[in-house]
Amino acid sequence: MTGAVPGPDGLLRCGWGESADDYRVYHDTEWGRPVQGDDALFERVSLEAFQSGLSWITILRRREGFRAAFAGFAIAEVAEFGPDDVERLVQDTGIIRNRAKIEATLANARAARDLDGGLSALIWGFAPARGGPAPRTLAEVPAVTPESTALAKELRKQGFRFVGPTTAYALMQACGLVDDHLVDCHVRGAGTAQRPV
Repeated sequence: MTGAVPGPDGLLRCGWGESADDYRVYHDTEWGRPVQGDDALFERVSLEAFQSGLSWITILRRREGFRAAFAGFAIAEVAEFGPDDVERLVQDTGIIRNRAKIEATLANARAARDLDGGLSALIWGFAPARGGPAPRTLAEVPAVTPESTALAKELRKQGFRFVGPTTAYALMQACGLVDDHLVDCHVRGAGTAQRPV
């Protein structure tokens, strides 16, 4: 699957958006649409970090479990989690029970809480000034960009973990900093009007 493909409803989608029902819903309603707000972006940073080394559908199907385990990704609450919470989370079958990623999520909440200006302002500060041409195939979609490399570097400087350039670019795609829907995809451009100033 390299270009946009038709779904059972006749709409053209990025190929990955037709690989499973969960992906279709996520592709059509969320991926690539601008996300604003510190807690909402903290959720996305956290989920992208948990996804490292796994398929996204593994995370997507456990999303409600993650939300329950991490207090709805409220930064102020997660920043107060301690060693007992780590032990509780390591036993939670509703999430990915990776101790290093759990500890990173708690550290990232503390880093997000302590940011001057907030997480949303930091992340959106790395949005490209303007997008390039719309990709025609999945092969034209990059895995890393100069902006994602710079964002990852800044997040690490602020104390975040599990935020390399590839993870940062996946975050940028998911949260609408870039629009990597293929040129023929019916969702292409759907989130542009919502983009923060």
